[in-house]
Amino acid sequence: MGLLELFVTACVPVVNMLLVTSVGSFLASDFAGILTKEARKHLNNLVFYLFNPSLIATYLAKTITIESLGKLWFMPVNVLLSFIFGLFFGWIVVQVTRPPARLNGLILGCCSAGNVGNIFLIIIPALCKEKGSPFGAPDACKTYGLAYSSLSLAIGAVFLWSIAYNIIRVTSQVSEGDGDARTNQPTVLISSATEPVSEEKCSTSNTNECKLPLISTDIPPNKSKVPLSERARQFLSSIAGGLDFKKLFAPSTIAVIVGLILGATPLIKNVIIGENAPLRALQESAQLIGGAAVPAVTLIMGGNLLKGVRGRASVQPSVIAGVIVVRYILLPLLGTVLVNGAVRLGLVQPDPLYQFILLLQHAVPPAMNIGTMTQLFGVGESECSVIFVWAYALASVAVTAWSAFFLWTLSP
Repeated sequence: MGLLELFVTACVPVVNMLLVTSVGSFLASDFAGILTKEARKHLNNLVFYLFNPSLIATYLAKTITIESLGKLWFMPVNVLLSFIFGLFFGWIVVQVTRPPARLNGLILGCCSAGNVGNIFLIIIPALCKEKGSPFGAPDACKTYGLAYSSLSLAIGAVFLWSIAYNIIRVTSQVSEGDGDARTNQPTVLISSATEPVSEEKCSTSNTNECKLPLISTDIPPNKSKVPLSERARQFLSSIAGGLDFKKLFAPSTIAVIVGLILGATPLIKNVIIGENAPLRALQESAQLIGGAAVPAVTLIMGGNLLKGVRGRASVQPSVIAGVIVVRYILLPLLGTVLVNGAVRLGLVQPDPLYQFILLLQHAVPPAMNIGTMTQLFGVGESECSVIFVWAYALASVAVTAWSAFFLWTLSP
C-alpha cells in the first residue's frame, strides 16, 4: 500500500476527532450555551467515575490473558522513556528560550507529558474501520486496540501525577523577582483564558485528582547559589519524598487492575466474559456504559480548548516553537528509534497494532491535565491555554503525518 493511501487512511480518524471537538467548542460557546462550565464539570465527573472505568475494565477483561501480560511489560517502560527524554528536551527549551522562571514547570510538563490515553480511545477505533489498516479484522482490531489504549491511559495517568505534577509543583516555588523576570525576546499575543482554569480542565481520566494534590509539603525558594549537581539532587529528592501513592489510584487505574484480574483468571472470566457466560449481562452493561466515554471525552476537549481563544495572554514565540518541535519532531523520531530497536532485540511482541500504539505514544500533543496543574499552583494558566491551542491545532497535521509514517513502516 502506498504512502499516500496510508496518509489518507490516517487522516480519517484525526478528522473525526476534529469534527467532534469542533462540536464541543460550539456547544461550549456563548452562542449555544449548552456545554457550559458547570455542564463540563458534571460530564467530567461522569466520564471519570463511570464511563472510562467501564470501558477500560471491559476491554482489558476481554483481551488480557496470563500469556499476554508478559508481553505488555514494555508499554510502561516506553511511556517512562518518553517522559524522561521529554524532560531533557524541555530543559533544553528552557535554557535556549529563557522564559520567565514561573513558566519553567509548564514548559517541562508540556514537553514531557503527552496525551497517551484519551486521544487513543478516539483514533484507534476509527483507524480500525479503514480498509487500508494493516491491523486485520476491524472487530478484533477495535477490541485489542481499546485494550492497549486503556492500559496506556492508566500508565500515562500514573506518570503524569507522579512526575509532571511534582515537577510543576517544585518549579512553581520561585521568588517574585524570578517569577517576574522577562527576557528581551518579542512576545506573541493570542486569545487565551482570562479567568482561572477550573477543575473541568482536567482530562477525563483524572478529574478527581484536581481536588487531591499528591503532596502537601511546601518547598521554600532557595535564593543562594548552589552547584548544579546539588540542585538536581534536591529537586529529585523533593519529588520522591513528597509522593502520596494512595492518590495515584484513580478509578481508571483501579479499573485496569480489575480488568487484568478478570482477564488473567480463567475461572472468573468464563463466568462474566463471553456470549455464553452466565453473568454476561454484567459485561454487556459495562460495555454499554463505556461506549459513552469516547464522544464525551472529545466534546469536553473541544469545550476546554475554547478557553485558549478567549482573552489575551503573551507567550514567547520561541517557547511555543520549542514545545512544538519537541512534541512533534524530536520525540517521535526518538520513539521510532527506541521502539524499532526494541522490536529488533525481541523485547516487543510482533503485533503491528501494539507497535503502532507504542510509536504513537511519542507523537501526541501535551496532556490536558497540565492545565489543571497550572491552575492548582496559580502559575501559567493563560499561557498554558495559548500553548494548548497551538499544540492541538497542529496535532491535526502532525498526528496524521506520523500515523501515516508508522502505518507505512508496519505494513507488510
